[in-house]
Amino acid sequence: MKEQLVKAARMHAEGELERAKTNILVYMNQSVGIGEHSDIVEAIQHELDVMAAASDRIEMLDVHFS
Repeated sequence: MKEQLVKAARMHAEGELERAKTNILVYMNQSVGIGEHSDIVEAIQHELDVMAAASDRIEMLDVHFS
């Protein structure tokens, strides 16, 4: 059961990391089509924070539960 929980937590964090990375790529490559974000830099910074948190979770899983 422990292995399954760790796997699920890792997959969730990896999914968040990829989603945030994809959002940043969209902001950088197609920012004219994003009307709800008038401050693209702020939106990218938010996504970077999401990536950092997900990356930290993955690291903690590796360090403490591998």
